[in-house]
Amino acid sequence: MEKSILGRSEPNPNKLVLITDTSVLINFLVVDLVPKLVQLSGYEFWITDHVVNEISDHYDTQLGRLLTAIKNGQLREISVNSLPEVEQFAKLTKLGLGVGECSAMSVAITRGHHIAIDDKTAIKQLRTITTAVDVFTTSDLVILLIQQAIITVDYADKIKLEWEQQYRFKLPFTSFSEKFR
Repeated sequence: MEKSILGRSEPNPNKLVLITDTSVLINFLVVDLVPKLVQLSGYEFWITDHVVNEISDHYDTQLGRLLTAIKNGQLREISVNSLPEVEQFAKLTKLGLGVGECSAMSVAITRGHHIAIDDKTAIKQLRTITTAVDVFTTSDLVILLIQQAIITVDYADKIKLEWEQQYRFKLPFTSFSEKFR
């Protein structure tokens, strides 16, 4: 059963839907950046119930922030429930990917949405299936936050440092300022 935002069961036609994988979502939850992420103009963020379950099973601290974001309509929880989605999900799970990745990818592929995902292996598998799904990484989303003046480069660099020092998430550059040269 899908939980709609403000009574809507369909995506906002004026926004790009990003199906968000567990890893990207966790990166924003650990630094309490989901409230800023959902301020991105032109985007709406959906997560599958599989992603919610992965966070429930493995990330107690972030679960409260996640549930608040869903309750406040900042994130939309959906299910993999159509036959094409379930079939695609089954194919993807046979490749050894996690259920959060598989569910996000199957929904993005079958519904024609885009995906927020960091896992290079999953992205490579996605590209063997389709090139029609745009991929947004954690870094891409932070860059969008900077471009839309929701956060500053300095703030982004502080978050980057926190990810590296406390959460073992390392980006392959020294500063987000490098992305604007």
